[in-house]
Amino acid sequence: MNRRIPWLVTVALLAGCAVGPDYQPPQTTMPDGWIGSSDSAAPVGLATWWQIFRDPKLTALMNEALRTNLDIQLAAARVREARFSRGIIAGGLWPAVNASASYQRTRQGSAGEQNLFQTGLDALWEADIFGGIRRNVESAEANILAAQEGLHDVQVSLAAEVALNYVQLRGFQQQIAIARDNLEAQRHTADITRQRFNAGFVSGLDVANANAQVAATESTIPVLQTSARQSIYALSVLLARPPADLLNELAETRPQPVTPPEVPVGLPSELLRRRPDIRQAEAKLHAATAQIGVAVADFFPTFSLTGSLNWRADKLSSLSGGDARSWAFGPSVDWPIFQGGSIAANVRVQEALRDQAYITYRKTVLAALQDVENALIAYAKEWEHNKSLNDAVTANRKAVRISTQLYTEGQTDFLNVLQSQRALYLSQTAYVQSDTSLNQDLIALYKALGGGWDTAPAPAPPGG
Repeated sequence: MNRRIPWLVTVALLAGCAVGPDYQPPQTTMPDGWIGSSDSAAPVGLATWWQIFRDPKLTALMNEALRTNLDIQLAAARVREARFSRGIIAGGLWPAVNASASYQRTRQGSAGEQNLFQTGLDALWEADIFGGIRRNVESAEANILAAQEGLHDVQVSLAAEVALNYVQLRGFQQQIAIARDNLEAQRHTADITRQRFNAGFVSGLDVANANAQVAATESTIPVLQTSARQSIYALSVLLARPPADLLNELAETRPQPVTPPEVPVGLPSELLRRRPDIRQAEAKLHAATAQIGVAVADFFPTFSLTGSLNWRADKLSSLSGGDARSWAFGPSVDWPIFQGGSIAANVRVQEALRDQAYITYRKTVLAALQDVENALIAYAKEWEHNKSLNDAVTANRKAVRISTQLYTEGQTDFLNVLQSQRALYLSQTAYVQSDTSLNQDLIALYKALGGGWDTAPAPAPPGG
């Protein structure tokens, strides 16, 4: 018994170690602030950023999408898969016990027929002395985190997609309304032109130009209606509904959501904690690092304890007797002495995969910084563009009013009316498109900041 003590002590001491590198979070240098924004206040309401638009319909669509979207359900299933996969790996830390039972009836020549009843238990426990299994569990736990961040990333993308399709729909509806208003005004002008032609005040060229402008404006409406209908279809599918399911609900023309002039964006360093794709890339780096330890553990011997307890008799009633019982117990060692360099090669493979994961992490961080800066500059410059277009619409309305009055009084030719009406229609359309672009840039900014999911830890399950 005393001879076993040093061996047991050694096993106990080694059981606390795990070969391979311990994971260290990557050190990333982040800018002190954003080039495109001087506001360093903490982002407000990033988890439900769409509420800043104060559009109840958008909020209702968003809540339903986050609850029913099929991509969300698919990502949630991947999280469950990762958790159960961890359970499979962690099972290797515990003894495995198998029960067996059998019955045979045999006949050998003149010896007659014989019965054989057998039952037993077999146990095997591999002591994770060098931590190969624990490293594998560590990697599996990191994969769970990666799957969870993958779910959060899907939520971020889904929120942006719902909002983008919604503002596009409202933009198309506004363009249709503008086209119809201009079409009505242009038809009125064409009627005046025909009256003046019948009176001999103008030539047939003015009538032809007026009719051509009416037809050109009218031709834009079906195209806009197609785009609006397709936006509704896209929203329906994002909510896991049939494409036409939201037609009645969204067919009514509604204004664009109100865009706030300024948005607090926080500090660049907050992206590391906020963006799910960065968090997912770091979790994958952790998983890849742990796999190096799994590979290194193959260099070392594996120590196992095996045991068996069996009963064997020719009668079922005799199985409980002492003569029917047999047992065996003992340790075993398995040490790969020569594997042709495959173990070392596998370690190098895992190290290369770790390096790839680190490079991917760095690329993800840089891409996130670029996304935010791109959205900031686009949002800021679109505000300037939008203001100029607003001024252009005001000036063009005045030009249409004056030119139409002068033409009716015979003080100017029809070309001025034609040009002013065309310029008004184009500037109004561009202004609505700019409103849509402003909202799209804001949505892109919130997506770049990682908005659309809650960073607060989920409540523990009952009894957990």
